[in-house]
Amino acid sequence: MAIGERIHFFRTLRGMTQKSLGQLIGFNEKTADIRIAQYESGKRSPKDDITQQMAHALDVSPYALTVPDIDTYLGLMHTLFTLEDCYGLTIANIDGQICIKPDINHPAYSMSVAEDLHTWAETKSSFVNGSITREEYDHWRYHYPEDITTEAKDSLDTAKSVSHE
Repeated sequence: MAIGERIHFFRTLRGMTQKSLGQLIGFNEKTADIRIAQYESGKRSPKDDITQQMAHALDVSPYALTVPDIDTYLGLMHTLFTLEDCYGLTIANIDGQICIKPDINHPAYSMSVAEDLHTWAETKSSFVNGSITREEYDHWRYHYPEDITTEAKDSLDTAKSVSHE
């Protein structure tokens, strides 16, 4: 998904118009909606400072807006291949399910990536088992790498201690 689609996704999720988002980040009232429409359509790409301002206005991390373009299966596959090259993530068939997992024997293996994936799995599990809400799960994802809400973090800590007993 390109940055324009992500801007559109979060803007509509927040119930904002193109004009209101544009004005919120400082564009002139007469051109605010046009500028945001250009970003959303891909006719223009926001500079880093505008991306930062939009992320703040949309209450998400800038990383949530600037995800790689994976609109096609080819793009997705090459993104996955890049993840293998750069981070040592690999594909595996585990119990009949195709999974992406860290390859501890890969030269690019990173313990911190493995820990982050583990945290993601625990957070997702807390959502699935009802310990945290969809809103808390989405907040964690859209604000990553910031901390999740205290309540959700407490739920995760409880889930960790139960699973390690």
